[in-house]
Amino acid sequence: MGAIFEGNARGEKMSEALADVFWILIFPGFLFTACFGLIASWIVRKVSALVQWRVGPPFLQPFYDVIKLMGKEILIPQDAQRTVFIGAPLVGLAGVLLLSTMLWRITIDQTAFVGDIIVAIYLMTLPSLALIFGSSASASPHAAVGTGREMKLVMSYELPLVLAFIVVIIKTGGQLSLAAIAQQTPALSISGMLAFLVALLCIQAKLGFVPFDIAEAETEIGSGVLMEYSGALLAIWKVTQAMMLVALPLFLAMVFLGGFDSNFLAGLGRPVGTLPVGVIVLLVFIVTSFLARFSKYIDILALLSLIAACLLAGLGKYVLIVVLLILIKNTNPRVRIDQAMKFFWFYCGIALAVAIILALIGNTYGINWL
Repeated sequence: MGAIFEGNARGEKMSEALADVFWILIFPGFLFTACFGLIASWIVRKVSALVQWRVGPPFLQPFYDVIKLMGKEILIPQDAQRTVFIGAPLVGLAGVLLLSTMLWRITIDQTAFVGDIIVAIYLMTLPSLALIFGSSASASPHAAVGTGREMKLVMSYELPLVLAFIVVIIKTGGQLSLAAIAQQTPALSISGMLAFLVALLCIQAKLGFVPFDIAEAETEIGSGVLMEYSGALLAIWKVTQAMMLVALPLFLAMVFLGGFDSNFLAGLGRPVGTLPVGVIVLLVFIVTSFLARFSKYIDILALLSLIAACLLAGLGKYVLIVVLLILIKNTNPRVRIDQAMKFFWFYCGIALAVAIILALIGNTYGINWL
């Protein structure tokens, strides 16, 4: 009997281990988040092109870019510190992978732990630190300039970002669990909205989008921090950036906008006639993508069909944040590093000081709208 129970226990542990591997590598971990992120990056590039009256890339272009880079030779500078140079992309990818898997699992299973918001903040910082270490190890003068800019930028936006999350913790009564925080909507208050807008700008900088693409700045320093990366290592950085485009807006939605329904994909399975909604949206997207070569306006329909799929899947809050990021990206010029530091430390700092005071007053006197 003891042998039977021991065998059952081993079988349960094995099944749990396989389930964890599936969560991390397939869904909703690496494969799902990477594909989702590459599609989101295509939407960002396509919308930016349409705004500038360009055609923009085809739908599969981000996937083509990664596949092409994976097949190219990895060139390492002669004077580079090889271990750090090669290991940095892997550390950055591991950080965003753990962050996205944790956020998706909290959304789907509601399996959270006290203090997970602090863990998420640390994991959000890991790709930026890995980028700094990797570029500084390349021994390139262009990368050195980009590294200096990235370090200053990280020091600029990290403090306002943490202060924005402190506002949320105050508004939620001291909650440190993302599952508990996601049950509330701090952005529906003055202090919460101020914190949300500042956090959105910090995420813009963390993603390296205009106007805070100072560290890469192709027209100034030739990709800067990524100057010496090539082949599979550069592909890893591209996938990491795509996954951050999923994880960071997802985190903002959970913290400020009330999170997502645990069964968020159920909307795509809702039948309309004989076909599920997801199949109809997919067919519309395929047809409009094929016809897009004849008209720019049909191309817009392809974009709208993808956005509709996200809305039907219950990811409307994610779409809202990505739309705001694209809007900021396409309506502002690149700023200098001193302007960015002044903006985050001075203007965002003052806004968050006011937000914290309002949140404390509202929490003390029970005024929810503060």
